[in-house]
Amino acid sequence: MTGDDRAAATPGDPGAPRHVVVMGVSGSGKTTVAQGISNATGLRFAEADEFHSEFNVAMMRAGVPLDDADRWPWLLALAAWMATRSAEGVSTVLACSALKRSYRDVLRQGPPGMEFVHLDGPAEVIRERVSRRAGHYMPASLLDSQIATLEPLQPDEIGLLLDVAMSPDELVSAAVRGLGLCPAGAP
Repeated sequence: MTGDDRAAATPGDPGAPRHVVVMGVSGSGKTTVAQGISNATGLRFAEADEFHSEFNVAMMRAGVPLDDADRWPWLLALAAWMATRSAEGVSTVLACSALKRSYRDVLRQGPPGMEFVHLDGPAEVIRERVSRRAGHYMPASLLDSQIATLEPLQPDEIGLLLDVAMSPDELVSAAVRGLGLCPAGAP
């Protein structure tokens, strides 16, 4: 945990926990941006990849895309984690692909008022980033399946669309500003 988790309460309901999901395909910068938001605001950070079962990780390492049946328990665990934090009065920011509307609907079964930051950009830019990563179990070969699966935020979903061409610092600033999050330590 970094800072005061209540630092980012909603303007209309002071003290209410906020829950932000930084979403996008592998290599879009979700973890970097979500950690940056956490550092800037005090929201408790979690990396959704850490919630995957050993079976799911083994499949991805082998270059086998997950199907919905593989993802449901993972998504439910993420929703439960955020709901538990919400019940504790703790705001969260989660780095999670959340590629389909149905996946985001499962996440919304957790805490109320979930907001999304969708990191998107040209496939070539993201592919180049994925190819430079070391030590991650998600191979670049699965990027095409993620791009094909991706369903952009719908008009009734609360969130922002940000271009991955921006620097990580610019993305964090745009997310904090765009969602009206309070900086850590702000009154």
